[in-house]
Amino acid sequence: MSYLKSRFRHPESAKNDLGYTKANYEGALSTLCAGCGHDSISNSIINACFELSLEPHKIAKMSGIGCSSKTPAYFLSNSHGFNSVHGRMPSVTTGANMANRDLVYVGISGDGDTASIGMGQFMHLVRRNINMVYIVMNNGVYGLTKGQDSATADVGSASKKGVPNMYEPMDLCELAISLGSGYVARSFSGDKDQLVPLIKGAIKHNGFALIDCISPCVTFNNNNGSTKSYEWVRDHKEATGTFDLVPHEQEIKVQDPEQLHESVKLHDGSVINLHRQPGSLDIKCRESVLSALEEAKQSGQVLTGLLHLNSDSQNTHEIINTSKRPLNTMDEADLCPGNDLLQAFNQSLR
Repeated sequence: MSYLKSRFRHPESAKNDLGYTKANYEGALSTLCAGCGHDSISNSIINACFELSLEPHKIAKMSGIGCSSKTPAYFLSNSHGFNSVHGRMPSVTTGANMANRDLVYVGISGDGDTASIGMGQFMHLVRRNINMVYIVMNNGVYGLTKGQDSATADVGSASKKGVPNMYEPMDLCELAISLGSGYVARSFSGDKDQLVPLIKGAIKHNGFALIDCISPCVTFNNNNGSTKSYEWVRDHKEATGTFDLVPHEQEIKVQDPEQLHESVKLHDGSVINLHRQPGSLDIKCRESVLSALEEAKQSGQVLTGLLHLNSDSQNTHEIINTSKRPLNTMDEADLCPGNDLLQAFNQSLR
């Protein structure tokens, strides 16, 4: 058996606006368990970047520790990458973003890396509104350490160890909304048609964008007692609506006139085209979304789709008024204010 990934691609493979095929956005052969939901999310990231015609060398993929944090090796092999220590991806990404604001930052984390050891850093990343996409591959267990319940496991949910979880779960979407995130979504690794547009919208959003993606662990948490299994999520998934990201230069077409239509314009001119049934939640209202999430939780449903959007949010650079030029393009003359300014500043503090 060969573990080398074939380099053969069909000579007539589809190309994007840059002339690239999907092969330009792929990575190494996955070593995760066969059928792992994380691989499906990796494939959705590849599709999203390909369809948006992003230049791979202008993308930085960041991660921490865990099964999820291994996945950046499996996509965007031509992009920058940094695999940090457990739970510390937010601070590393913050530093990188401050140094070079021109890159697209895609952070990959897990429910342990985010909701446990990395919770403190995650919360400050959200409130600072760092311009990045933060994808949580949420399987409810610690897969690398043999399947203990994570902080996102639902009460009564049982992994293959067979012991139901006794503690209340953390809802990362509710937390991100309450902390002011302007783009919050939840999806399922097995729902590519929903996940790809969500990733595209998150990339185009100005500021912090969270996608909490339920991703079943086929080894430790895909049994009948788990609320993170493929079967349970498919049976209990309720979508807020079908939608797509429509590039600004393309015509917006409503497929079904009977549905309510709302176009939300983002900062770069792109539009998220929503198709929602009457009476659905107001994604612009935090209170409405938080209430809908709690109602879904009480009824045993997983509310998926674009949950909250604030297209007027300001990212960290706009909040603190940083230089338009990335720090890594500046030399000593740009960065050193000079002795006169330094003395004046020191005097102002005396």
